[in-house]
Amino acid sequence: MTTAPATTPTAPAPTAQRGRAWIALLVAGAFEVGYALSVNGSTGFTDPLWSVVAVVFFLFTLFFLSVALKQIDVGIGYAVWAGIGAIGAAVLGPVFFDETLTLVKGFWLAVIIAGVVWLKLADRPASA
Repeated sequence: MTTAPATTPTAPAPTAQRGRAWIALLVAGAFEVGYALSVNGSTGFTDPLWSVVAVVFFLFTLFFLSVALKQIDVGIGYAVWAGIGAIGAAVLGPVFFDETLTLVKGFWLAVIIAGVVWLKLADRPASA
């Protein structure tokens, strides 16, 4: 009786791992936006429901950020994560809370977006 050798799963290619890391970073950024908004809604952690939501978002954002930073340099990953959080909170703050988004704020948000895009481009491997 012969048995076929057991196949072992192969490790994903580095490109696939980096792609998943960037997806994890985007998910972490989305949870960061939720965290920022829920902290604002918690009114200094005096509203129990918003406070629980803030803690849950905080745990998820840190988990996905840590997953992403296994493949992405910490300086780039943190900057992108913080940029997503800042932009998301600034854009959605007026939607959910009594906040304003002025042209000046919009300009500086555009600067953040440009910086995040350039960081992503700088993180690409050099082509041979």
